[in-house]
Amino acid sequence: MQNSEAMALSAALLAAAGELTQRIHDGVVARGFEGLRPAHGFAFARLAPDGATVGELAAHLGVTKQAASQLVDEIVRKGYAERRPHPGDARSRLVVLTGRGWACTRAAQEAAAEAVGAWVELIGEGEVRALRERLARIAPYGPIRPAW
Repeated sequence: MQNSEAMALSAALLAAAGELTQRIHDGVVARGFEGLRPAHGFAFARLAPDGATVGELAAHLGVTKQAASQLVDEIVRKGYAERRPHPGDARSRLVVLTGRGWACTRAAQEAAAEAVGAWVELIGEGEVRALRERLARIAPYGPIRPAW
């Protein structure tokens, strides 16, 4: 693959990721969850399974612990998450989603389905599935983080 083709592919993937992020965010806001930024959604993705410490969230987002702590303060203040004692480390606090945080996460899933549905209309369900499978082979692991 030539450099120009690699750059064109890179640009297309970044544009698709940016558009998808914005469409999910817009869908979340349209469902009544205001006062959030796309970065909050990337944090929710890490908190959703079992919660996380501020340090784990910082590593996931690729930011400093101070920046992650400020983001946590913000989502706690807005009622999307809460701090709890860490079950395995008395020195740490676990940040977990509240009911409002889980509802917001479900709204993001619905918005993502709508956004991907537009891709299905454009290129077909088989092509979208193939795209997902190929991208999963290229980037099977790692945090889903914003492109700061």
